[in-house]
Amino acid sequence: MYLQRRNRILRQSQAVRSLISETHLTPNDFIIPLFIDEGENLRTEIPSMPGYYRNSLDVTVKEAKELRSMGLKSVLLFIKCKDELKDNKGAEALNPNGLMQRSIKAIKDAVPEMIVMTDIALDPFSSYGHDGIVDGDQIVNDATVDVLAQMSVSHAQAGADFVAPSDMMDGRIGAIRKALEANGFTKTGIMSYSAKYASCFYGPFRDALDSAPGFGDKKTYQMDYSNRIEAIKETIMDVEEGADIVMVKPALAYLDIIREVKNAVHVPVSAYNISGEYAMIKAAAKMGWLDEDKAILETLTAIKRAGADLIATYFAKDAVRLIE
Repeated sequence: MYLQRRNRILRQSQAVRSLISETHLTPNDFIIPLFIDEGENLRTEIPSMPGYYRNSLDVTVKEAKELRSMGLKSVLLFIKCKDELKDNKGAEALNPNGLMQRSIKAIKDAVPEMIVMTDIALDPFSSYGHDGIVDGDQIVNDATVDVLAQMSVSHAQAGADFVAPSDMMDGRIGAIRKALEANGFTKTGIMSYSAKYASCFYGPFRDALDSAPGFGDKKTYQMDYSNRIEAIKETIMDVEEGADIVMVKPALAYLDIIREVKNAVHVPVSAYNISGEYAMIKAAAKMGWLDEDKAILETLTAIKRAGADLIATYFAKDAVRLIE
């Protein structure tokens, strides 16, 4: 049989496949989410995220040192606020001695070269579990944006390298950029959750921080998962308002959106390989239905292949071990 072109020639051995491989994972690709709680020497496994933990600050600092020794360069911080400190105004989010502010300072002091990114949203601090201030049955936009801007300045004062607004309020990127500039934080970056969808895959994350909404859902501010053009519009607006990095969240069910965003903007694109995606692989691996290590690499490679320059993932340590 004569064939002018035999495509299998380029697949015939691992050496050949490696030679022409198009997408490569490195430790530089990953952002590691860290969950932080009050207390000392505490390491609490999250039941719906087996193998992942919510740690006290002293343990978190040790974790940050280990991550940096592995070649990982960036962490994204989330804190669990005590119930008695939650309200409808986000007061604890602005506390200069709050857990988030102390965590930023401690990590930057211990590992100065680590890039510290911080979550900007009110749901961990809200008595209602929503990302914004509640008025009746409404999550109000403009008053929330005012608090988010103050929160961003507070994190910058503590030493954050990037603030990461995850709330999806209108106009918050412009307001945050203006507030950072006005307060002299001209080197603080913004990684915007530009296309954050109202997804069912956030459940384990909300377990980790006890931040599930107390009423209703988040569909009046997070995006409808059936929409594509809206994601591009939101992302372009965020870039115009001053975002340095944009994010698509979740990742696996939105690979097409990652590629659309990558084609539409000229800033780095990140994607969040979220808690539900993590939990699915862990659960299937536990049942013996798939090979966990292979699933991790295939998943993360797919996200990068789709166009993500950066990937926030709970699998970062596993991935570094595997790719080495």
